[in-house]
Amino acid sequence: MLQRALGSGWGVLIPGVLLVGLGFVGLSVDVWRSLIALGLLLTGVMIWHRQLRHFVLLPSAFALISGMMMVLMSLKQMG
Repeated sequence: MLQRALGSGWGVLIPGVLLVGLGFVGLSVDVWRSLIALGLLLTGVMIWHRQLRHFVLLPSAFALISGMMMVLMSLKQMG
């Protein structure tokens, strides 16, 4: 049941809310880079794990949204 729920929009919404909350904390660019790397590594590990394969959207969305937050931070600093 939980696998089907996370397969839809919840798999993107949960990391999105978490990362937007972290965006208000004011993390440095190095921390955002490490979050992206962690999300990508977890995605690779979870793809090969038989039971965790169903939740692979969570770390991949985590990496994607972290990258988007880093781009927004760099645009904010430029302008």
